[in-house]
Amino acid sequence: MARDLFVDVLAHYGADVVPLGRSETFIPVDTEAVSPETLALLKKWSPEHGLDAIVSADGDGDRPLLTDENGVPLRGDLIGLITANFLDAGVVVTPVTSNSGIEASGSFEVIRTKVGSPFVIAGMTEALAAGRNGVMGFEANGGLLTASAFTLNGRPLSPLPTRDSFLPILAVLLLSAEQKKPLSQIAAAYNLPVAAADRLENFAQEKSAALMTHLRASRTNLDAFLAPVGTVKALSDIDGLRVALTDGSTIHFRPSGNAPEMRCYVEAANQDEAETLLNKGLDLIRNFG
Repeated sequence: MARDLFVDVLAHYGADVVPLGRSETFIPVDTEAVSPETLALLKKWSPEHGLDAIVSADGDGDRPLLTDENGVPLRGDLIGLITANFLDAGVVVTPVTSNSGIEASGSFEVIRTKVGSPFVIAGMTEALAAGRNGVMGFEANGGLLTASAFTLNGRPLSPLPTRDSFLPILAVLLLSAEQKKPLSQIAAAYNLPVAAADRLENFAQEKSAALMTHLRASRTNLDAFLAPVGTVKALSDIDGLRVALTDGSTIHFRPSGNAPEMRCYVEAANQDEAETLLNKGLDLIRNFG
């Protein structure tokens, strides 16, 4: 359904829309892990059709996929961040896995939560109860939620405290049109740390629990475990264990809550450093015990 609604809504707001890749069979879209085949198609379609952006969503239309004019997808947390600034949010609630550069990229307060929209909704509810205004949230996948009413071009935008992909896509495209800048320039201006993530499958939950217990037992354990990748500067254990290193990079270990797998998230100054840190982090997990 989202594919038809995107065409109708974008055309209504003045876009020239070119439907692409339509299929009568279901195609799962993971907006956080776009397949190499899909990435190749996006990069082919954009210059081929002279597009300013390509939009799509996951199966139930609540997680956005948005590319720049080169067919390169924007990260979901960047889409959420751009939307927060566009709406002039006062409070942004987002999971700990969203990019660490968010705090320095807006004039709003940032509240971090565990991963999952129920935790984001709970954080927004608490902010409202504390009397805060302009409360919204987003997940690392770009799914956006609003707890407060916002005003856009003199028109009210009612609260939508359930995950949505249409508002963030429309906000980012409208910003691009208003500023007369391609999406690649808008994205680059934020200069967020480069993020990467992966997981080890078939990693027993008992082993994940043992690793987290070991790392939390003492700073000595944590320092020794991370010695091959860097020196600990600060840490957070909101959901798993997220560690800021003295070189400015970040590494985050998080057990899956319902599957035998261990996840590793990293941030670094550039793609090469991020991939190197991610591979080292996965090796540390793999070799534990």
